[in-house]
Amino acid sequence: MPRKKTFSCGHKGYGQTCHRCIQECATWIQKKQEKQEWEASFSLDPINLRHLPAHLVLKARTIIARLEGSRNYIEFRGKRMRHNRLIISIPLSRDYRMICRDCGTKLVPEGVMSHEEYNVCKPGG
Repeated sequence: MPRKKTFSCGHKGYGQTCHRCIQECATWIQKKQEKQEWEASFSLDPINLRHLPAHLVLKARTIIARLEGSRNYIEFRGKRMRHNRLIISIPLSRDYRMICRDCGTKLVPEGVMSHEEYNVCKPGG
């Protein structure tokens, strides 16, 4: 009967290589690849979304994609600003707002700001 041997990593087993470490390495490589794909996806965005949490990035991308097809910002609870009626504020969450500019034929996203920044300055001004 074969004896268990101790691999250089400290794990014990019967084979030529440590299957546990191979599995961990494969998982690590997959996670690294997913992270690189996530980082590469930011280059396709019309505005900078890197500072947002992942769930808000996905929501912002969905809103941007749907705004390209139509100008109906009201379905996202968007509102025109009082100081400049061409600026539209669309809430992403309680803490973040997407600022868009009405260019007549379409809405152009200009950025995402936290609710604190949004309250301090006049966006689009």
